[in-house]
Amino acid sequence: MATTDFDLLVVGDANPDVIVSGTPSTLAFGQREQLVETGELVLGGSAAITACGAARLGLRTAFAGRVGADAAGEFVLYTLAGHGVDVSACVVDAARPTALTVVLVRGADRAILTSPGCLSDQWAVPPSLVARAAHVHVSSFFLQPGLDVAGLFRTARELGVGTSLDTNDDPSGEWKGLDGIIGLTDVLLPNDAEALAIAELTGQDVTAAARALAAKGTLPVVKRGAAGALAWPPEGPVHAPAVPNPSFVDAVGAGDSFNAGFLAARLNGLHLEACLRLAVRAGTLSTRAAGGTAAQPTWEEATS
Repeated sequence: MATTDFDLLVVGDANPDVIVSGTPSTLAFGQREQLVETGELVLGGSAAITACGAARLGLRTAFAGRVGADAAGEFVLYTLAGHGVDVSACVVDAARPTALTVVLVRGADRAILTSPGCLSDQWAVPPSLVARAAHVHVSSFFLQPGLDVAGLFRTARELGVGTSLDTNDDPSGEWKGLDGIIGLTDVLLPNDAEALAIAELTGQDVTAAARALAAKGTLPVVKRGAAGALAWPPEGPVHAPAVPNPSFVDAVGAGDSFNAGFLAARLNGLHLEACLRLAVRAGTLSTRAAGGTAAQPTWEEATS
C-alpha cells in the first residue's frame, strides 16, 4: 500500500446528522412539541462515516465529495480532518447548501430524512486523484445523480486501482442505473434489502440475490445484521457470524463501519473470511455510541 499517496479514496456524501433517539411512534404535527430521550449533532453521510472508519483502522484515507459554503460544510470538513481524513479534494459549492440528514431512532429501527442539497449537482473525480490511491470506494449512489460512477470506475480499472460500491437505499424505490456499473465494481457492499432490490429479487432469499450479483462480475459482500455477513466469490458462499454486542446504543453508520473494516482487511491482504469477520466486528463495535463515528474501532480493537 505504501506505493500510493492514499490506501483508500472515498467518494460520496458527507453531511451533519441530527440523531433524535426515543422518537414517538406518531409525530404530532399541528405545531405540537414532543420530548425525546436524546439528540445528537454528529458527522453523517455513508461515505464520510466510511472514510472516518478507514482512517481509524489505520488506512491513509482521502475523501472527495461536495459541501456547501456554509456552517454545515465547515462542520463536515473540520470533523473529517479531525478524524485524520485528507479533505483537500473536497469541492465547496458557493451556490448550493450542504446536505442535511435527520435520523429518527426508535429502538433498533430508524427513519432517515435527507435534504440532498449540493449532492445532486454535476461533478467528477479527477483521474489524477484516482491515480494516487490503491482503492476507490463510492457510497450513496442514488443521492448523487451528477456523479459519473461508471466513468470513475473505468478510470480506476485502467489505472489498476481497486473499486467498491455501497449504493445505500434508493429513495425513489426504482433501483435504476446500476447495469453498467456492477461489472466494473470489484466489491459490492449492500445490506440484505439492497442486495435483493439490486438483483430484482425482492421477496426471495438473500443467497439467491448474492449468487445473481456475483454472476454480474462483482464480489457481493452482504451485510446481514444479526445474521452476520455473506460473500459470494466464484468458489461459492462464505459466511461470517454476528458477534455479541452488550453495549449497543444505536446502529447509525454500522454498515459504513462494516465497509471500512472490510476494505481495511482486504487492503491489508487478509483472506476473504477474515475480511468478513473483521468487518462484522468493526460494524458491531461502532454501535457502542450514538452516531456513526464516535465508537469506530482501531485495528487493534477490531482484530482482538
